[in-house]
Amino acid sequence: MLDAFSRAVVSADSKNAAIGGNELAALRAYVAEGNKRLDAVNAISSNASCIVSDAVTGMICENTGLIQAGGNCYPNRRMAACLRDGEIVLRYISYALLAGDSSVLDDRCLNGLKETYIALGVPLQSAARAVAIMKASSTAHINETNTSGTNPDETRFRKMETIKGDCSALVAEAASYFDRVASALLDRLSAIAFSSFSLPSQEPFNEISCHHCRDRR
Repeated sequence: MLDAFSRAVVSADSKNAAIGGNELAALRAYVAEGNKRLDAVNAISSNASCIVSDAVTGMICENTGLIQAGGNCYPNRRMAACLRDGEIVLRYISYALLAGDSSVLDDRCLNGLKETYIALGVPLQSAARAVAIMKASSTAHINETNTSGTNPDETRFRKMETIKGDCSALVAEAASYFDRVASALLDRLSAIAFSSFSLPSQEPFNEISCHHCRDRR
């Protein structure tokens, strides 16, 4: 497991070179953005349960067979396992975002994930859709563009008290980790389609009623 600093050391060592130039500039940027990074991780981890439950709800709305007899979210035991897996994936993505490096996600979460899901009969497309919705929700939380739906008094998710600033780089980095999960689950072409997934820019992610299923309710 590496972080931005140890990754720079390993990279320089493999080239028998000192750390300098672009590597030092990247590390300076990593340190300078430290508080933003902590806020981004906090935004995800503080709302993890809502992010995961909305993602699973959206996945099921698109494929209601998952909660029918024989579906992978039926009975409750399988639904609980689905929610647990979503929380595990999101937790390791938050680790990677904090470290500024994907190695912890690759080594501890994605290694063998696709093979395990295939062996268990988990539908990979549905799993990837849940990851896509988590990606949209998490990046909205980082950017603080998530909304509370039609109820102004809704407090189901936590709005972080943070200093306003440009978080586009962190949003892109977080999105890349979700894309990495999709690449581990799907073939290359499907993963490319996944990486381009986003919610319409004019409509913020609605935390109360998932964008993907509210029209079906």
